[in-house]
Amino acid sequence: MAKIDDLTAAVAAQSTVEDGIITLLKGVSQQLADLKAAGGASPAQLDEVLAGLNANTQKLADAVVANTPSA
Repeated sequence: MAKIDDLTAAVAAQSTVEDGIITLLKGVSQQLADLKAAGGASPAQLDEVLAGLNANTQKLADAVVANTPSA
């Protein structure tokens, strides 16, 4: 029974990390929108940050797909 308890704890910990990542990405996205609206960065700066954000988001999406069994 200890193995199922370990697995359950691991899933809970993973969910906490995933929720944190989602919150982080939403926060960064909102900060970029606010910065753009305020004119606080050049278009090139915004493009650079957005490219990094998109790359990180894609890495997460790829990891989910790679580790999700097909039906």
